[in-house]
Amino acid sequence: MTSEQPRAQARVHGFYEKRTSSIQYVVADPQTRKCAIIDPVLDFDTNSGGTATRSADEILAFIAERGYELDWILDTHPHADHFSAAGYLTDRTGAPTAIGEKVVDVQKLWQKIYHSEDCCPADGSQWDRLFADGDRFKIGAMDVEVMLTPGHTLASIAYVVGDAAFIHDTLFMPDGGTARADFPGGSARDLWASIQRILTLGDTTRLFTGHDYCPGGRDPRWESTVAQQKTDNIDLRKAKTEADFVALREDKDQRLPMPRLILQSLQVNLMGGRLPEPESNGKRYLKIPLDAFKSVPWSD
Repeated sequence: MTSEQPRAQARVHGFYEKRTSSIQYVVADPQTRKCAIIDPVLDFDTNSGGTATRSADEILAFIAERGYELDWILDTHPHADHFSAAGYLTDRTGAPTAIGEKVVDVQKLWQKIYHSEDCCPADGSQWDRLFADGDRFKIGAMDVEVMLTPGHTLASIAYVVGDAAFIHDTLFMPDGGTARADFPGGSARDLWASIQRILTLGDTTRLFTGHDYCPGGRDPRWESTVAQQKTDNIDLRKAKTEADFVALREDKDQRLPMPRLILQSLQVNLMGGRLPEPESNGKRYLKIPLDAFKSVPWSD
């Protein structure tokens, strides 16, 4: 796919999840009314340990109201800040799930952190399809291209659907800068390369981010263009070269606390959005490794 080729306009609907500042998407083919859900959230309350499906059910109700037919449930990467609702949604709808093939490497890495190597296969079998860089598939009649965009995680991918690209934790809105790159397997250098690749998509390409932390208290936003990111992104304006960007990103990351849900969410998300199996008393439990990230700032 080149920037000179005319591309169909995807129909995109964003759903802002305030608790985690996440944006979930429904992207639809206007011609066939087939659609995909991208990065759905399973609700989780940190204080009580309670889970709920309100956010996912809202999306399903929207799809039914619009008369869409669900083709895919897609994740851009294993999230560190919210639980994926992919498992719940595929159980409800039968639609296949997918993620990037590098998730296998993330599974192996985090199984060592959790000391859970024997709990489940680290082979990506928790999803129906694992996408490689350059893979193509369809949502209805619309072509979708998969781009490997590592940096935030080593498994991050973007979905280019017609004139829209779903880039999640790579570029935020221009006033929010770029994503962090200090998680296990992350790389500021790789993030720079991924950003440069995204910026070749063509100036009018619509970019849809996965989080918005509402700088300055403004209302949530999630859509920009390649042209806007080139001229207005606060990190890219400061860092014009790879070396400058790596220095800027690594300096920022050293001062960031770890995400509030990282240790809880990855146990779920590396299982395709599946909660741990119930134990003998019928209850499910999450495992929290203590002092796994001693070098990061305290979150208070």
